[in-house]
Amino acid sequence: MAALTATTPARPRKLLASRRTRVGIFYALPVVVYLLVLFVYPIFSTLLLSLKNADGSFTLHWYADALTGVNLSVLFTTLRISAETAVLSLVFGFVLAQAICRLKPVWAGLAMLVVVVPHFVSALVRTYGWIIMLGDKGLVNETLTAMSVPGAPFQLLYNELGVVIGTTSMMLPYTVLLLYGVMRGVDRRLLAAASSMGAGKVTIFRRIYLPLVAPGLASAGLLSFILSLGYYITPALMGGPNQTMIATLINQQVTKENQWNGAAAQGVILLVLTLAGLLLVKAVSSLGASRRRRNES
Repeated sequence: MAALTATTPARPRKLLASRRTRVGIFYALPVVVYLLVLFVYPIFSTLLLSLKNADGSFTLHWYADALTGVNLSVLFTTLRISAETAVLSLVFGFVLAQAICRLKPVWAGLAMLVVVVPHFVSALVRTYGWIIMLGDKGLVNETLTAMSVPGAPFQLLYNELGVVIGTTSMMLPYTVLLLYGVMRGVDRRLLAAASSMGAGKVTIFRRIYLPLVAPGLASAGLLSFILSLGYYITPALMGGPNQTMIATLINQQVTKENQWNGAAAQGVILLVLTLAGLLLVKAVSSLGASRRRRNES
């Protein structure tokens, strides 16, 4: 009897847990269906398409084709331009975020607004703005010509320089937002304590400040790199034939060559590179969090 009494309260608890589980599944079902239809199914279909031959048989020909010849050169060009964009975004983003951090809260908020608001303007509009500014008769070349700079006007469009300028301007808001959040989280008392013990500004920056913001730098750089991998509009409009990136190549294969299998293989390769970058970002973030916990302890 005692055993029966002891087990009685467990039954309503079990029923309640079961009901909560059913309600949770009911609420999660639309989200699961949404992800399956709009994310999992397209990715799985693209993977299957990249493994099919013209007659429907299994083949790895499209991946071999994507990793040889001109297609491999396009992949390397994509990686190089993305890396250059990430480095420049870090340099300018670090300087800008550091300057904003030194402002009073009101002015810092206004400065962040100036950085973020252009991001809500269409990328196509911003790209055409850069084309107008960097053209032979644009504001930049006209200013350099008026200043009698040797060699002006310069060729700033339809080459790698123009692509990197355009993609860097697109990635800069992401970098500034990430770095600003990390820099605002740095405990300034550590810097003041180091200064009170006789450390110079260079030593404080190199030994204390830079290690604290290093995870944010790595995350911002990797994010800019990942976003640049699949960028299409700016490289297509501001680059030349030698600056063809993988997104432009996929578009050409689908719209001009009607080569869906090859485009699918290129898309899977781009997806793998993106996932590898995201895993690297997660690893760097975890490393930064563990380092902060060690510093706090």
